[in-house]
Amino acid sequence: MRRVRGVVLTVLGAALVGCGVQPTGVIEAGEPASGLTRGMRLYYASDTGLRAVPVLDREFTSLDAVMKLLSQGPTDAERREGLTTLFHAPSGYNVAGDGTRVTVELEGPYWAEARDQVTGQLVCTLASFQSVSEAEVRADDVEVTISPGEGPVLGPLRCAEFLDG
Repeated sequence: MRRVRGVVLTVLGAALVGCGVQPTGVIEAGEPASGLTRGMRLYYASDTGLRAVPVLDREFTSLDAVMKLLSQGPTDAERREGLTTLFHAPSGYNVAGDGTRVTVELEGPYWAEARDQVTGQLVCTLASFQSVSEAEVRADDVEVTISPGEGPVLGPLRCAEFLDG
């Protein structure tokens, strides 16, 4: 089988050379793709940091609905992969988005730190939704501010601050 495969490759190579196809070196095409990908994703906590999970089977109409879904946590299959949610939707809050800005106003205190996975789950998930709901907005550019009823304001925060790499 290997001999036949080798013969086929040799014949194909000769045919390409015969057609004028010449080998080339590396062609520079700029920087590799980076940043957040398009499409709605929920961000869950894991032992290795935040992990994005695409949401393909549901449509969202509001940032509020996204926060509630995030607090419900991953599916059973996602849990088996080591994902969990550390985020629990507060009882009293208002969340609004306008362009690259998302604001979460809480009635009470905020229970997490500015740079932990809980806050990362919230910031990255809201940024993902905002970029889907407003097509001209890139998730990388979304800034989320968390304004608790008690304590200091957190943000503006960007998802990239919580992702390794």
